[in-house]
Amino acid sequence: MRIIALSTLKSFWKDYPEYADAVDPTLTWYRLALKADWTSPSDVKEDFGNASILKDGRVVFNIAGNKYRLVVWINYAYKVIYIRFIGTHAHYDKIDANSI
Repeated sequence: MRIIALSTLKSFWKDYPEYADAVDPTLTWYRLALKADWTSPSDVKEDFGNASILKDGRVVFNIAGNKYRLVVWINYAYKVIYIRFIGTHAHYDKIDANSI
């Protein structure tokens, strides 16, 4: 899969040093997703059983033991993952994951 964009994840760590503990688990997710060959939401669930499948290709991943949330939009036909949001649960509660 192609992931757009790693810079979104990096800016989260750099702009908010208090979330530096997200670096390793998020990079682990990134490496696994990069090697994945997801053609449908069920493929995502096979690799990440705790992922939440939303409408219109959106998926929510729990990162760092459910401390952070990562929202992506996946274009399965083109094998592209677009990072839409990363933040704490409190931040996540303030967004609409179905439209972000």
